[in-house]
Amino acid sequence: MAYSAGDTILDDEYNVFVNNSSSPFGYNHFAGTGTGAYGLGQTHIQTVTGGSNTISASQWNTLLTGLDNIGNHTNDTLTTRTQVTAGDTISIKSAVATDLATLAASVEAGCTSATAINGGTAAGTSTNSGTWNSTSTIERSITFASADKMRHYFNAGGKIRIDPTCVTGIDGSKDDVFNDLTTTATGNLDIASKATTRSGSGETLTTNGLALGFHDLTDSYQTILKLTSDNSGYTSNTVEYQAKLNAAVGTATILTIKMISTDAADDGTFDSPNVDGVPGNPNEAPRMTLALLELYPTDAQGLSADIRPSSNAEVSNSAS
Repeated sequence: MAYSAGDTILDDEYNVFVNNSSSPFGYNHFAGTGTGAYGLGQTHIQTVTGGSNTISASQWNTLLTGLDNIGNHTNDTLTTRTQVTAGDTISIKSAVATDLATLAASVEAGCTSATAINGGTAAGTSTNSGTWNSTSTIERSITFASADKMRHYFNAGGKIRIDPTCVTGIDGSKDDVFNDLTTTATGNLDIASKATTRSGSGETLTTNGLALGFHDLTDSYQTILKLTSDNSGYTSNTVEYQAKLNAAVGTATILTIKMISTDAADDGTFDSPNVDGVPGNPNEAPRMTLALLELYPTDAQGLSADIRPSSNAEVSNSAS
C-alpha cells in the first residue's frame, strides 16, 4: 500500500514500520537485535495485536522517538515531526518509510558518520620479552559477552584499533627499520564494520587487505596489511597484521589480532675491539609491541548504553 502524509495508519502498516525483517526494514530489525550487519541492540518496540485499527498516541510517539534516537547516533538528517497527544488522529507522517530506509542503510554500512564513539580505551598490550633476529609473533584477543553484542559494537560504528610500536635503543639501523614499519608507516589500523583504515604512510605496501572489516572476517587468519621496509639493506624485513574470528559472524564472540615481524636482513656481528663505533650486535631486532584499543559506541547521542567488549587477553608472544 502506498501512503501520503495525512493518510490514516492501520495496525498492520504500523507493524511493518516497527518489525519488518525484509526490505523495507522495520525499526526493530536495524535498531533492535537484528541479524548480520543490521541491529544495534536497542529495546524492541512492541507491535500491535488483536486486529485493532487504532494506533495510540503512545505507540506512535514511541516509534518517532526511536527514529530520532537512532538518527542522532547515525547523524542522519530525518524529517522534522512533532509528537502526538491522546485524541489526535494518528496519520502517516511525511517520509516515515524513507527515514526508516535511511537509518537501515546507515546501520548496514556500520554507522560511518557516527561521532558518539569513544576516542580509544586500552584493550591490552603485549611486548616481546627480549630482542630477536628472525621472527616476532604476538597475538591478542578481544572477547564480547555474546555474538549479538559483538555485531552491535561494529554495526554501531565501533572499531578495534591496532597500535603497533617497537622498543628502540637496541641497534640504530634495526630500530629505524621497525620504527618506520610500525609507528610511521602503519600508524593506527582501525578495524570497522566493513573496512579497515590505516593512518600511517610510507614503506612498501606488500599486501593490502584494508577492504576487510569485521563482517568480512572468518575463523582463519586473513592479512589486513603487510609492509616491507624500503630502507637500504633491509628490504627483506616486514611487519604483517592478521585478524580472525572464532566462528562465523553471528556466532563469533572473539576477535584475534596477530602481528608478525620478520628480520631477514643479512648482517653480521662486530666483535671487540669495535673501532667502527657501530652496534655490537646488529642482528638484534628491537622488542615489538602490539597494543589494541576499543573505539566503542557510546550512549552520548541516542543509544541506550555504551556497547563494549567484555575482556581481552594475550594469546601468544614469541620471538626468535
